[in-house]
Amino acid sequence: MTGAAAFGATALCAPNIARAQTHPLAGKSIHMSILGVAGWLPSSLGVDMSPDFAKYVKDRYKYDVTFSFAGAPFGQLFQKAATSLATRSQEYNIIISDSQWLGALATPKWIVKLNDIIAKDPALNIEWYAPVVKAAYQVYPDGTDSLYGFPQVGDIEGIFIRKDWLEAPGEADAYKAKYGTPMPMVWEDFEKMDLDDWKKLVAFFNRPEKGHYGIAMQYSREYDAVSCPLISFIRSRGGDIWDPKTGQVEGIMDTPANAEAMVEYKSMLQWNPPGALNYFIAEVVDAFTQGKAFAAWQWVATGATMVPDALKGKVMVVPPPGFKDASGKLNRNYIIGGQPWVINAFNDDEHMHVALDFMRWWYLPETSADYLKRGGLPCDKATLTSSGFDDIYPWNRTYKYMLQRSTDFWHDPRYAEMLATQQEGWTGYMTGELKDPAHVLKYIACKQQGILYDGGTANNAPSGSCSGIRL
Repeated sequence: MTGAAAFGATALCAPNIARAQTHPLAGKSIHMSILGVAGWLPSSLGVDMSPDFAKYVKDRYKYDVTFSFAGAPFGQLFQKAATSLATRSQEYNIIISDSQWLGALATPKWIVKLNDIIAKDPALNIEWYAPVVKAAYQVYPDGTDSLYGFPQVGDIEGIFIRKDWLEAPGEADAYKAKYGTPMPMVWEDFEKMDLDDWKKLVAFFNRPEKGHYGIAMQYSREYDAVSCPLISFIRSRGGDIWDPKTGQVEGIMDTPANAEAMVEYKSMLQWNPPGALNYFIAEVVDAFTQGKAFAAWQWVATGATMVPDALKGKVMVVPPPGFKDASGKLNRNYIIGGQPWVINAFNDDEHMHVALDFMRWWYLPETSADYLKRGGLPCDKATLTSSGFDDIYPWNRTYKYMLQRSTDFWHDPRYAEMLATQQEGWTGYMTGELKDPAHVLKYIACKQQGILYDGGTANNAPSGSCSGIRL
């Protein structure tokens, strides 16, 4: 018996093995391959730390293991994984998946369903820091208890700020003279800021004559660049892009309020460096680290890259703006980033055993502490509430804060089609090629309604008003 069936029958016994000689892999040598995001520090850390895992299992279970890493950029990684898995290959034993791909990987049964494994293995029944961790990195379909992933890295949207620019002599006085209010200086000040407050701050530091701009943000058509921050604007204003229970998009995506959010997001371009329409993660890193931008709206998992040695002590990381509701309360509902581990369902029994041993080791307190020290972002409550967590890196406090104020979007198997349609419409509006935000939203809503209806997710077909709609 091999593969996923054998995994269910035998690997569940592994936590109860008390003596190394009883482990089914004792005396064997196994090679494991991980597929992850190329150039993404959290992905590479799993392999960078693998010698410690090899020592762990050698000492306890008396088998040898080595690891290799294959990678692809975010926009190409799913296809690389799917092409291999569709052939029932175990070319990649463990895969670092973007959270939105869970449905596309689980539906054809390419990855292991984890419920029984977790139920019988206390070491993998972990208390996460916030409910969004399970919802984003483990669950498919949404709203069920079906689990397919283990959190590999958590991630949220934060804003990196040049603290040295903020605190430069004369700046606070000039800001107060211009706006009549004190300049925000500490984390607590930024927690209280809404989008209008942020616009004032980035406009103040926008000095193109000096090659300095107020903020760097993502507007690119690549992968989900513009989608994540724009959905964050939409949700923080009280809107949404679909109903996951019914698959309904029309009437939810295409609202006047969402059109206003598009206008607001586009308005931030005026304080971005030239070329920002092509900005994705790497371009924002470059703009910030090269001193072109006072602030950068960025995934905090990039922290080690965003704050190189030359900028240490000169950067603070703060929550992105809140959005005031009718009562004046500040709301933040931002898109969560991060990726889960998923296990190849076509692994033979030996590789399945190692995969489970690896996951158990990954969530040991000492492993989580080492991962954190190296620049990774764990998700377990024990690590995030440990003494001194907030002070280890400048982004840690904001990471914890925003994990409780973040949500994910589609895990649907038709994710790629949904995203391509959305990116086409939204980037077309940002570039000025498309002029009417309401029409763009209607087009996206109609097309996505059709995608989900054809896929069996949506209860309703596109309405008659969608007939013949074009951008």
